[in-house]
Amino acid sequence: MKLPVNLIEAELTLFEKKFKDAARSNVFMLDRIMRYVVKRKGKQIRPMFVFLAAKLCGKVNETTYRAASLVELLHTATLVHDDVVDDSPERRGFFSVYALWKNKISVLVGDYLLAKGLLLSLDNDDFEILKLLSDAVRKMSEGELLQMEKSRSLNLDEDVYLEIIRNKTASLLAAACGAGAWSVTGDKEITRKMQLFGEKVGIAFQIKDDLFDYTSQDIGKPTGNDIKEKKLTMPLIYTLNNTDRKKRRELIYIIKNENTRKDKIAYIVDEVVKAGGIDYTVERMKAYKQEALSILHSFPPSETRDGFEDLVNFVTDRKY
Repeated sequence: MKLPVNLIEAELTLFEKKFKDAARSNVFMLDRIMRYVVKRKGKQIRPMFVFLAAKLCGKVNETTYRAASLVELLHTATLVHDDVVDDSPERRGFFSVYALWKNKISVLVGDYLLAKGLLLSLDNDDFEILKLLSDAVRKMSEGELLQMEKSRSLNLDEDVYLEIIRNKTASLLAAACGAGAWSVTGDKEITRKMQLFGEKVGIAFQIKDDLFDYTSQDIGKPTGNDIKEKKLTMPLIYTLNNTDRKKRRELIYIIKNENTRKDKIAYIVDEVVKAGGIDYTVERMKAYKQEALSILHSFPPSETRDGFEDLVNFVTDRKY
């Protein structure tokens, strides 16, 4: 499954330049860090959602480019801060900003990116788009903190898990789709519809990520990273809620006390598979994907709609 880059190739090329300009600083060290960050950006999935949402609803304009830049600035800021929180030396296969410049500078770089994003919108009176993205950042922080709170007690049901990923991951994709739609329509109803579409895709995206921790066919072997970090995701939540009391106590004990032992992680993965946790989670992911496609298909048929559908399929069919 390929990304529908061909439909927005010209927009993404121009976006690259505009994003570099938006991140530039007159402070030499900060500008050097910005160049490092920009050079190692990922696939730009979120800006793609902005541009495809805009093309689905109208014609891309300067407001759309600013919306895409704001989304990417805020997303990059959260990644820089996340690497500090997680003590992570790598980001996308390269040294993280945290690894190269340590805590203080990393926090300040994240703050700088946030400020640049805010000013980009305020200086151009993009208040509704700023509101959409600011609300997403709030939700992302709440989702992360809720996950930390629940990981301590290992007391988590599926509804709370969905609330966590709706805030932590899906909120930014929802805001990206809403910002793209608003930039070309100024219509609140269409914007809300695209936000809901983005939220459904974002939930499916995170569920797919969580599956990588337990399945081996896509990335060579289960990673067990969520188990090591005591994160309860859908496959494990299903297993804990659909097993006998003795097995549940055993699994929780391992997660709390033996979560770094490879043999114990492998044991949990086996139990999740046997309990049907993987199959259940795959079906839930497909359900959210179908809900997203139902919203998408409420728009008239077009090349852009087909490309958007390819992007949704990429999210759930990707191998990494």
